[in-house]
Amino acid sequence: MADATGSGLSPVRKAIVPDAGDDWAAIARRALPHLPEAEAVSALQSWNLHLFLRAPAPPGSPRQGNPILPSDIVFIEPPLPA
Repeated sequence: MADATGSGLSPVRKAIVPDAGDDWAAIARRALPHLPEAEAVSALQSWNLHLFLRAPAPPGSPRQGNPILPSDIVFIEPPLPA
């Protein structure tokens, strides 16, 4: 699908690859510093349901308590209009 410029490229939603050990709060502070932290975390989670709803890591796992992996793609803006 072409964009308005006729270049044939569609707009791309802004996303990041998290740093090792990043959690929702760390990403929120870095990516959405203009919002209060709780609001930014909530927004990120709603834009990244594929991560937010991921099954929790088993007890004793290095990932326990943090569903975000360094290989994940984390969207830092809402879905683009259709």
